[in-house]
Amino acid sequence: MSDVNNRMQEASQYLAVADALVKQSLIWIKQQCVGDKGVSGDKLDEHQMACFDLAWCAAESSTAHFAVDYVYKVVAANEAGNGACLEERMTLAFCAEALQNIRNRLFARPQSFGINEDDLATLDAPALRRFCQSQLDAGNLEALGRQIIALNGASGDYLLGHDATMMQDSFRKLATNVVMPLAEEIHRQDRIIPKEILEPLTEMGCFALSIPERYGGIQSDDHEDNMGMIVVTEELSRGSLGGAGSLITRPEILSRSLLKGGTEEQRQKWLPQVAMGEPLCAIAVTEPDTGSDVAAMRLKATKCDGGWILDGAKTWCTMAGKAGLLLVLARSNPDRSLGHKGLSMFLVEKDVYDGHDFEYRQPQGGLLTGRAIATIGYRGMHSYELFFDHVFVPDENLVGGPGGEGKGFYFIMAGFAGGRIQTAARAIGVMQAAFERAVSYSQERKVFGKPIGEYQLTLVKLARMATLLTVSRQFTYAVGRLMDQGAGQMEASMVKLFTCRTAEWLTREALQIHGGMGYAEESPVSRYFVDARVLSIFEGAEETLALKVIARSLIDAV
Repeated sequence: MSDVNNRMQEASQYLAVADALVKQSLIWIKQQCVGDKGVSGDKLDEHQMACFDLAWCAAESSTAHFAVDYVYKVVAANEAGNGACLEERMTLAFCAEALQNIRNRLFARPQSFGINEDDLATLDAPALRRFCQSQLDAGNLEALGRQIIALNGASGDYLLGHDATMMQDSFRKLATNVVMPLAEEIHRQDRIIPKEILEPLTEMGCFALSIPERYGGIQSDDHEDNMGMIVVTEELSRGSLGGAGSLITRPEILSRSLLKGGTEEQRQKWLPQVAMGEPLCAIAVTEPDTGSDVAAMRLKATKCDGGWILDGAKTWCTMAGKAGLLLVLARSNPDRSLGHKGLSMFLVEKDVYDGHDFEYRQPQGGLLTGRAIATIGYRGMHSYELFFDHVFVPDENLVGGPGGEGKGFYFIMAGFAGGRIQTAARAIGVMQAAFERAVSYSQERKVFGKPIGEYQLTLVKLARMATLLTVSRQFTYAVGRLMDQGAGQMEASMVKLFTCRTAEWLTREALQIHGGMGYAEESPVSRYFVDARVLSIFEGAEETLALKVIARSLIDAV
């Protein structure tokens, strides 16, 4: 144990050096952007490259710190000796890679961060360089790859409690036996998720994971427990991202939003129904010209007798056709200078449609039309363009009642925090599926007389894939536990940023290991690759998260 402590302390020491330099850079940028009313958003935009890089530095450093904590827990749980366990070897390799990445970003443009050669020297100390060089040595990574193959693709202890492990086992079986056999058909034929998947998920309480017991869910009334939602999402995404893994996201966002801002009557009415999957729900926030700039949205809500009239357009509303309930964010105050303070949230009821297009006409005369957007991946859920033409919403469906008017932005943000941690879980599930295929194929495929998994380059690829998969998973689990304690909002954005980019790289490498077969549509890894690409775009685009959430919060905090 003492040797493990020494090695982890050494890694933490070097991470602290990087953290100090990142903090120094954040302070400098803040000084450049402070105006009469605090930090100016316009001035920050003049430092976008630096802010983006610092957000990534912070995300990778945070991942590394959580990975170090993970090793301590593994050693304690398994009462390991002083020998290096798999989890320790992967963590040390990742810490070295994170330090190298941070160093490269800061060294490339030191003037953008307000640092000089003396400052940079702290990241170029001989001991720190030797640490990185030894951990990133090809021979070390090759040996790590061989160990992973010998363990049949094992990528570290999950460290889950009893209840979470039981849920993991149950949903892994469902994903393997039900979802995976249908996944290719859903993708290639661009099918809507079939009842063969929806019915067992409903029976197993999939849609009730984030809903308290008092409202018909399986979440404890006494405390929040994100781990069940995370592991279920991970396992279903391993089966299919678009065919199963994303089904929980919409009830997750809606339930958190209602729990944050809904009236008790609204919670009593809608949460038990959502928990049973009747109706399925969808979230309508993004608009054609606004993207992640929620405050700039235009969909208009006009007060009328007994309710509100919605007019305008939404886009990328996933599951809108099959959903019987839409959570819609609209501008209820025409004064656009109010920004996000002029937005309210509405519950819009509609009929259910299985097709790629639909037209729903209200008895009052309002018309809601939808058209599925053709995409390269993420099929099954289908994202729609929506057009609201004089759509009526009764007063009782204004979230929060009269007191909720103008507060819709804050309610949806409460939902999105859960959506981001869940997106990280979705990324892990896709990575796990791709990694399993890569390990298996590396042992089956022979070139020049031996399996490709015997070659150093493949072994190093597999070592990095396993390492990034493991640290992403443990970062996600750790953030989930933080959120259970009422914290972790910043970390939820960081883990979403990190895991989604990582999923793109890992699925790309899995496809590359398959060679020409990986590019064939009949190969599942081609689906993993195109599915992974969407992860960095939805639930907060990578750029918006880095600049407007992570970097801004870090700067405000220094």
